[in-house]
Amino acid sequence: MKRLLNTAAVYMVLGLVSGVFYREYTKLTGNLGEPSQLSTLHTHLLVLGMLMFLVVLALEATLHVSGRRSFTVFYWTYNVGLVITIVMMVVRGVLTLDGADPTQTTAAIPGIAGLGHMLLAVGLVALFIALRGAVGLAQAQAQPQARVRSADAALEATPASTTPEATQR
Repeated sequence: MKRLLNTAAVYMVLGLVSGVFYREYTKLTGNLGEPSQLSTLHTHLLVLGMLMFLVVLALEATLHVSGRRSFTVFYWTYNVGLVITIVMMVVRGVLTLDGADPTQTTAAIPGIAGLGHMLLAVGLVALFIALRGAVGLAQAQAQPQARVRSADAALEATPASTTPEATQR
């Protein structure tokens, strides 16, 4: 759980720093308010990084999903995919603000960004596989307890005159 919290904290710091970087870089280059990939970097890091790992932390606290192999696949694949995506957003944003036409730049930038998005998708699928296993285990552990509770409720609902002790009197 501590690793998830630390991961969320790292993405929070990166998200806040990216907002400052965007503001200062656009002022420095004289492109204040110009749309670019840098303008969305702050939000992407905070939502796909910090918020996502805070949600996963809550899932870990309730369902204990981290012990599964699919969770490990999620954690590393998602992080690598997010870092690749973010780096390509920075590259594209800086090139755009420096005057390069995004349609005229190398095809490697969208290709690598696409790879980052694919890794994010694989990570999300792995997370859902881990969640499915954790939910199934939680349900299996809850069923015996539910049977005991329903048996106790049935005994309490039985009238006292029909219990074996009452019929022997």
